[in-house]
Amino acid sequence: MIPKLELHLHLEGAAPPAFIRGLAAEKGVDLSAIFDPSGAYTYTDFPDFLRVYEAATSVIRGPEDYARLLAVVLETAAAEGAVYLETFVSPEFCGGADRAAWRDHVAAMAEVAARLAPEIESRAIITPIRHFGPERARKTALCAAETASEDRSGWVAGFGLGGAETYGEPGDFAWSFDCAREAGLGLTCHAGEWRGPESVRAAWRDLGVSRIGHGVRAVEDPALVRDLAEAGVTLEVCPGSNVALGLYPSVAAHPIARLADAGVRVTVSTDDPPFFHTTLRREYDALATAFGWTEDDFRRMNLWAAEAAFCDEATRARIKEKLGCST
Repeated sequence: MIPKLELHLHLEGAAPPAFIRGLAAEKGVDLSAIFDPSGAYTYTDFPDFLRVYEAATSVIRGPEDYARLLAVVLETAAAEGAVYLETFVSPEFCGGADRAAWRDHVAAMAEVAARLAPEIESRAIITPIRHFGPERARKTALCAAETASEDRSGWVAGFGLGGAETYGEPGDFAWSFDCAREAGLGLTCHAGEWRGPESVRAAWRDLGVSRIGHGVRAVEDPALVRDLAEAGVTLEVCPGSNVALGLYPSVAAHPIARLADAGVRVTVSTDDPPFFHTTLRREYDALATAFGWTEDDFRRMNLWAAEAAFCDEATRARIKEKLGCST
């Protein structure tokens, strides 16, 4: 099995249906309407996906639930061949941005990450919700900065911006990214999914990120593609997610191969895998079928992911060794 890295995974969005059904039963919540007869998540379009997502994640409450969820997600990823994973985590959901509650959540999850590190290394990307606005993002940035300074495990390693890409402009969140940068956190931002290439350029230019979440709409601007390639900006590409949500009709029509051929550093992730009925192995199999990619092609992309990962150099060296690359 090819050793894999995943840089773009929403923790709540990676919750298996069985896990959510179990939590719902424990809490006496009826969520039967969000599952199909086979027990999988079911939705009709993007607004309905958001409704189902919010209903599913509403039963994940408190540090213990989040620790249990992280353990399931890491074990599932390891079974898919992942040796390193970064997951988006938000104080908005882990304690409601209450700093004491947030610290409790982080401590519980970091303990799980440390326990499972021999099997799969992981890091957290702290994420404000874009459509909650810049002021709330500042509070999340302060939570991230304070936690990073206190977290001796290094599990809190990045800062990103999720939520509705159609809300506001990246520059509205510059203060939060400056705060995270000063705290030594790696920086990424969702862009170029629901808005065009101008969203990617604005995130890169105005927030100073080294990575872009999704970023696939950059392909619509050849000059931007050249700039991204020359600057070595890494895209966290989620082909199955893009197809499931209707951005592209099929993996074969997805621009990941065109971006890679143009020299852009692309990586492969699953975004919210059980919601999009995908796994890392399915992503790799689909890409191999669509584009004829070989193990060497995937090894190159995983090396790009290792070089872009928000981890310390000792961890990066261990990951590269698992990829068969010593430098």
